[in-house]
Amino acid sequence: MNIVFLDAFTSKPEQLDLSELKALGDFKSYDRTPYDLTVERAKEAEVVLTNKAVLDEKIISQLPKLKYIGVTATGYNVVDLDASKKHGIVVTNAKNYSSMSVAQHVFAMILRFTNRIAEHNQPEKWVNSPDFCFYDYTLTELSGKTIGLVGIGDIGEKVAQVAQGFEMNVLVNRKSSLPHPVFQTVDLDELLEKSDYVSLHCPLTDENKGFMNASAFAKMKPSAILINTGRGPLINDNDLREALEKEVIAGAAVDVVSVEPPKDGNPLFGAKNLIVSPHIAWATLEARKRLFEIVTENIKAWQKGEPVNMVN
Repeated sequence: MNIVFLDAFTSKPEQLDLSELKALGDFKSYDRTPYDLTVERAKEAEVVLTNKAVLDEKIISQLPKLKYIGVTATGYNVVDLDASKKHGIVVTNAKNYSSMSVAQHVFAMILRFTNRIAEHNQPEKWVNSPDFCFYDYTLTELSGKTIGLVGIGDIGEKVAQVAQGFEMNVLVNRKSSLPHPVFQTVDLDELLEKSDYVSLHCPLTDENKGFMNASAFAKMKPSAILINTGRGPLINDNDLREALEKEVIAGAAVDVVSVEPPKDGNPLFGAKNLIVSPHIAWATLEARKRLFEIVTENIKAWQKGEPVNMVN
């Protein structure tokens, strides 16, 4: 079986043991594959693995040997599912491999605002302090604060569980009209109005693109913090910058932006009280190991004629 991994750079494979995956067939990987080289590199492949490399109708129709596409991520928008189904190609994803990793990152961002450790990393100032301590910022506890989760899939559930450990109140806004069995379900306006922290965990759709805009920020508490580890286009960048500069909200932390890698002149960069991380919430070593365990087991199940984690 010929297996081609189109964009291995995403996983830093040199840090992982991929021997079990490579043992499944003739394995070849590329750090990155430009769109115009995809057909050439995958033309002999029965199995293609992709993270960000696009497999659309044009590409798929030129790969007659292709039988299986493994997306090395949870999101699978890089694959044309209709085209793959038409050509009899199974498509799978890797579900729930990074939920704890992302939840941990959410709270790393939140704690950046509450404990201000980076700002107080000033031993030279402490040495010259007349007192046993100094603190230049107000430090706050999470206990009793409210976190509002927009969307509550696997990742949102983990964030909610961690929040409970900090004795926080959890509000949930979900697409389903059914109440959440554990956490209080509210409409979006109520969530924005009551939350001290708003964390985005919903998939990006045509309907919710840019829904975090000037109108949404105006409904939030002036002391509130926005966290986005979901998808960049959920936020209107210009409106968020203005909300931060005018102190409509107190701060924001984003792991994703509208275009990645970002372009020079991104309106968010340099904004007041904004923290940016380069789309790394998913990328703990443990999560990446878990990812390729799932990817490998997905292929094995397909080989047995019992595919799992199918998305098409």
